[in-house]
Parts: sequence; structure tokens; C-alpha cells
Amino acid sequence: MQVGSAEGLRLARGDDWRTLGEVTAEAFAADPVATWTFDGKPCLRPVFQRLARDVYLPRGICHLADGDLGATMWLPPGASKELPGVSLLGAAARLLIDGGPRAMARALAVDAEMARRKPKAPHAYLFTIGVRASARGKGLGRRLLAPVLAACDAAGVPAYLENSNPANTPLYAGAGFRTLDVFSPAPGCPPLAAMWREASA
Repeated sequence: MQVGSAEGLRLARGDDWRTLGEVTAEAFAADPVATWTFDGKPCLRPVFQRLARDVYLPRGICHLADGDLGATMWLPPGASKELPGVSLLGAAARLLIDGGPRAMARALAVDAEMARRKPKAPHAYLFTIGVRASARGKGLGRRLLAPVLAACDAAGVPAYLENSNPANTPLYAGAGFRTLDVFSPAPGCPPLAAMWREASA
């Protein structure tokens, strides 16, 4: 997949991991699943920064909006979302310190159920899209989705995401995603909607 950028966006570089994590953490601060998983503890920024640095920047496709007002993290078909061994140990230690054992247990349970339900067919995977509170309601989410979805269409590649916030359903539906299933990834956790988008001709 050849992915470009678009007006008002740029492809993130390897040294953008702090910014990607910060923007995404702010965007997910009130996310129902993230809030439940991390039990309201200050875990989001370090978790997203580590994943940006060690998974999504080296293996995936990430965009930042001008002014760092929004961000996306994608993986192309076949790319692994697993943290490397040393990074995984560091992430576990940090999560235990910041969130405690309950946040760790919930994060593992949610991740395992998401992995179990992930479609087997090759696809581009949207891990996160986030817009800072000050920039919401201005169409930035649609613009952030556009470059990778255009590349998916050109390559004939479907796309997949788990929607953790029902408020975002119109954005995804407007971009061509349809809901495959709605499920709770762990007892007591708010629901996730598995959404799939076929490539457009």
C-alpha cells in the first residue's frame, strides 16, 4: 500500500512518538472502554507513546494533523501489533506502577478478546484515531481517515477497526465502515463495535 498525506496532515516520523501518544491520550481521555480498562488511572499517555514508538511508527502508518490537533495509528495488512519482548516487559512494569494489578488484568483481557475476534482476512487495521477537544466538530476526523482509506481503495485492501465510543459511529459509517458485531471484551467492560470496510472500486 502506497500511502501519502493530504492537506493539513503529515506522515509521522520516528521521533514523533511522544506527540502521537500525547494527542491520542487526550482524545481518549473520556473514552468508555479506555476509562474502564485503566480504571481512571493516568495510564493512557505512556501506553500510547510506547505503542507509537515500538509498534505503529516502525511497522505502520501514522498521520499528524497540522498543529498536532489530531492523529491516527494504522497497521498495514500482515503487520504484527505485538510489542517486542523488552518493550513488552517495560510496558507491563509501567502499567503495574501507574494503574495497578486491576488495570493490568483488564488490559490483558480486553486485548485478548480483541485479538480473538480480529478478522482472518488481510486488512489494514485502524488502531486509533483521535482529535484534541479544541479541534472537534470541524471535519478533522474525516480528513485523518482519508489518506489510508484512499490507499486501501487503490490496493483493493479492506480496513478494520474496533469502535470504543458510540459517538464515533457516524464518522466511521460515513467513511464506509459497517458494524460486524458488538461485544463486551471483558465482564463489566463497555461494548466495542467491530467494524469493517470493503475497498471501493
